[in-house]
Amino acid sequence: MTRLLVVDDVPLFRAGLSAALNEAGFEVVGEAGNAEDAVAQAEVLQPDLVLLDVLMPGLSGLDVVGKIVAVSENSQVILLTGSESEEDMISAIKSGARGYIVKDMPFAHLVDLIRAVAEGGAAFSPKMAGKMVDVLRQLLRHQELFKSRKPTLTGREIEVLQLVARGMTSKAIGDRLFISENTVKNHIRNILDKLGLHSRNEAVLYAVREEFITLD
Repeated sequence: MTRLLVVDDVPLFRAGLSAALNEAGFEVVGEAGNAEDAVAQAEVLQPDLVLLDVLMPGLSGLDVVGKIVAVSENSQVILLTGSESEEDMISAIKSGARGYIVKDMPFAHLVDLIRAVAEGGAAFSPKMAGKMVDVLRQLLRHQELFKSRKPTLTGREIEVLQLVARGMTSKAIGDRLFISENTVKNHIRNILDKLGLHSRNEAVLYAVREEFITLD
């Protein structure tokens, strides 16, 4: 039986939710009306799952997720909220929450989502799940945009970087490419400027990672 800690600052809502969850087959092992009490009870009770209200006096639910996870590392936390803010949802996930559920959903659906988290899944009310997909799409678009704006090195700069990667000095590179040592240094300076880096080693590591060059 999944052991739950219910945290909400409204006593009537908290009591009603706890009673309904007990009837649904869960075991509500504790209740708390504020963040500090929630952390203390989580540490003592070590519940399987914490249902945590976002808006409470003192520390908010968003502030306390990490504190609960720290004192009860096996507890999964679901935020119960009236907020449909993407920023709040992302903050909750960053803090360690496994779910973000808007309170206006049917109780039967809430029960299904709690069971999903108890079985190792995650829980988001439908509207918040849609927002999560939008956030992921934005991240992917930003990633693609970054790739499309990858700094462009000239053919000569790639040649110089390839030789730097082989451990050659500026003079040796100049001799190999039939250019002066100063010209080699200018190429290296341009490479560092384009990549926003500060040393030859950083440039080589970046270039290999981003597939500007390959090392034999």
